[in-house]
Amino acid sequence: MSHQISQHQASSGPTQLQLVTFEVAGEEFAVDILAVQEINRMMDLTRVPQSPPEVEGVINLRGKIIPVLDLRKRFGFPTAERGEDTRIVVVEVQGRVLGFLVDKVHEVLRISSEIVEPAPAMVCSINADFIAGVGKLNDRLLILLDLQKLFGSAALGAAVAAAA
Repeated sequence: MSHQISQHQASSGPTQLQLVTFEVAGEEFAVDILAVQEINRMMDLTRVPQSPPEVEGVINLRGKIIPVLDLRKRFGFPTAERGEDTRIVVVEVQGRVLGFLVDKVHEVLRISSEIVEPAPAMVCSINADFIAGVGKLNDRLLILLDLQKLFGSAALGAAVAAAA
C-alpha cells in the first residue's frame, strides 16, 4: 500500500481510506481525498506552445496559473469529446498544484484498507507503476492511483514548465 493514500484509524476497527472516485475511459479510479483541493467543471484551457502532449493547457484559478493534464493521454487511452460530466480535479503533488481531466467524478468513498490489494502487473491498460492498489468493492474494482508516481518529477516538471 502506498504512503500516498491517507488512512484514518477508527477506534476499534480496520484502517479506513477516504477516496475521491472518478471515471476515465470507462475505468474507475480513485485518489486520496487529502490530495484533492477542489473539483471544477470544465472551463476554457489556454494552450501552451511546445508543451508535452498530455498537458492540455493552463487555467487561471483565482489568480493562480494551474497546468491541466489529460489523464486519457497520460494513460495512453484514446481521446474523446469532453462532455457535460468532464471535470478538472485539482490536486497538490510534491508541493505543486495541478489539475487533471476526468470523464466523470463519481463520489467520495470510505473503504476499509482490508479490501485493497497490491496491483497485479496487468490490472488494466495503464502502467502498473501508477497504481497504489486495487480495491475490491461488491460489484466492481477500484484502481487507486499513486499521484506521486503518476505526476512524478519528470511529468510534473514538464507541466509546471508549461504553466510558467
